[in-house]
Amino acid sequence: MRPLGTWGRQSSKTHPFLITCMVMLPTIMHSVDITIVAVAVPAIQGAMGATEDEVAWVLSSYLVAVAVITPATGWLSSVLGRRRLLLLSIAGFTFASLLCGIADSLNEIVAFRVLQGGFGATLIPLSQAIVLDSYPTRDHGRAMAFWGIGVMAGPIMGPVLGGLITDLYSWRWVFFINLPIGLAALVGVLLIVPESETARKRRLDWIGFATLALGLAALQMILDRGERLEWFASTQIVLLALIAGLALYFFLLRSLSRTDAFLDLRLFRNRNFALCLALGFSTHASLYATVALLPPMLQNVLDYPAFTAGMLFIPRALGTLVGMFVVSQIARRIDMRLSIAAGLLIAAFGVWEMAGFTTEVGPREIVITGLIQGVGLGLAFTPITVLAFSSLARESRTEAAGIYAILRSFGASLGISAFVTVFARNMQANRANLVEQVSPYNEAMAGSALPRAWSLDQAEGLSALSRVIDKQAAMLAYVDDFALIAMLTVCLIPIVALIRPPRQAPPARRD
Repeated sequence: MRPLGTWGRQSSKTHPFLITCMVMLPTIMHSVDITIVAVAVPAIQGAMGATEDEVAWVLSSYLVAVAVITPATGWLSSVLGRRRLLLLSIAGFTFASLLCGIADSLNEIVAFRVLQGGFGATLIPLSQAIVLDSYPTRDHGRAMAFWGIGVMAGPIMGPVLGGLITDLYSWRWVFFINLPIGLAALVGVLLIVPESETARKRRLDWIGFATLALGLAALQMILDRGERLEWFASTQIVLLALIAGLALYFFLLRSLSRTDAFLDLRLFRNRNFALCLALGFSTHASLYATVALLPPMLQNVLDYPAFTAGMLFIPRALGTLVGMFVVSQIARRIDMRLSIAAGLLIAAFGVWEMAGFTTEVGPREIVITGLIQGVGLGLAFTPITVLAFSSLARESRTEAAGIYAILRSFGASLGISAFVTVFARNMQANRANLVEQVSPYNEAMAGSALPRAWSLDQAEGLSALSRVIDKQAAMLAYVDDFALIAMLTVCLIPIVALIRPPRQAPPARRD
């Protein structure tokens, strides 16, 4: 019988499509997990008798672990090899999911979520690097379009699956659902995915890693908890900001003064990589904020059930698939910068249409705008990824993929935090303005002009009118956010013109 370590080496001639399918499984598992658990948090809170602040650690602990480990993907793959690291990550993530599902206390869930996030952190950059190396440069557009389905559709489908599973079964199954996917991914990677060429092993710059990990962990906690703690009015947020600033400052100083730094900052000298990082960060900051804003709008303002609200995300996912399919068919024939610009413009149009929503908006308008945004995201995402790696040396791809993944993640976190904060403040201002109009001396509210259910002379009427005001103030705040997101998305288009057309990737360096 062949030794376990040799399985998969015979797969060097395996069709790249099979390799892509196998590495997509853990990618989908990780990307879905980011949002599927968020839907189950209220159920976890009730089962564990936790406060809102305590149960928030179920999400925060996972995100912090991802932020800390993702940048280490390049070094870990140089030590273990991509395939071995991928197998270890899948096995660890699957086992941690099992532990989360059988946990009996909130502390156990949080601890196991740290493990889950740590093992899951390498899945996306590893799978991306493996797919890029499996295809010739001319086919990277088609390959990234297919691989990107898991990355883009996963977070969108997560709320749908989370709501369905939580309603039909229990919150524990949002973790147990990872078990069959993880086992299938383990077998597939073991049998089909070949090991990467032996990379030059680097000594780990422990001080560089520690300062970067500390800085990113503190920054992630600021973004995750800032709105809840009222940002810099909180001593905790101020302290975290000081820790993040000092840690990242010392990391940069050390990295710029050493040739064996933890991260190779020379990657940022590559024009396409730097510009595409900025685009990836910014598009995730602006457009993914709509994914966070839409569910509470549907449930709290439009009174949709949680499951119905989740189902309304399906057209967005389908639109993303359509956009990526179009890119896969035209990638060789057009300048991919045109696809990025068109995608951003289409996505911005979809969000701008949402800025016209009222409390009377129906499912048809929500479906159409979601579909438009999905198509735009699909057209833009793949070319940005391809152009980011088009001029990088082959052996730099894993480390670059880790950097790209963490910046995309922080972009999404920053966008959600920023736009939720803007929403909260606008809602307060809108409510104050609307309340000022509630007066018996206002002719529009006098006599028969006012519905009897809103009578200003009765407590029930005032309570009903207050609920209407709350909904109107919230809707005005949502549409203000959508208009701002649309304008910021359009402002990203000029960056596309600065990207250079893709060329053949340079040969690997010889040390």
